[in-house]
Amino acid sequence: MKNVRKRFRGLGVALAVLVVLVFSGTSAFAGVNEDLINAVNNGDVNKVKTLISKGADVNAKDNDGWTALMDAALYDYTEIAKLLIAKGANVNAKGKDYGITALMCVAEYGNTKIAKLLIAKGADVNAKRKDGATALMFAAQYGKTETAKLLISKGADVNAKDKWGETALINAAQDGYTETAKLLISKGADVNAKAKNGKTALMWAAQNGHTDIIKLLKAHGAKE
Repeated sequence: MKNVRKRFRGLGVALAVLVVLVFSGTSAFAGVNEDLINAVNNGDVNKVKTLISKGADVNAKDNDGWTALMDAALYDYTEIAKLLIAKGANVNAKGKDYGITALMCVAEYGNTKIAKLLIAKGADVNAKRKDGATALMFAAQYGKTETAKLLISKGADVNAKDKWGETALINAAQDGYTETAKLLISKGADVNAKAKNGKTALMWAAQNGHTDIIKLLKAHGAKE
């Protein structure tokens, strides 16, 4: 799975820079809505509350199509995410750039509290980014086993494929996350699934020297 928006907010741009957002003075995003996004990015829950009370739209989008909830999920602000959801934030909104959702944002960092909040309000656990990546693939790629477990328990497809034909198990095998791989296999992940380039999880594990995953995959029927 290829990651984007340096990983979410733009290729080559460090996340720390993201706190600074630029908007045009004539944008529909200006005013309290712009202030709301900035307050979320700064983690200022009191200001977020104040702005919402002044009429800020919790579903307003910035120039990338990102909402305040998506930013709260990205930056791990649980209290703010809870507040935005309580005020009607759309848990399935997608960024216009790569089609990221709030659940995908939080899956990479493994904040199960926010993930549970999102799912409880109807977040689609099988939503796909424009390249076909799912929240479970993000959790697998970064070894967030507890988040992966939650997603699967809520119906995430363990054998979903992105546009490269890669699965969550292939992602886990590429990066050496044995516990995550164990979970996926126990939940029915196909150990012999092939990506479009012909590579399986076993091939990736061998290429990257992940011996524990090699043993695990072979023990569950992975073919050489």
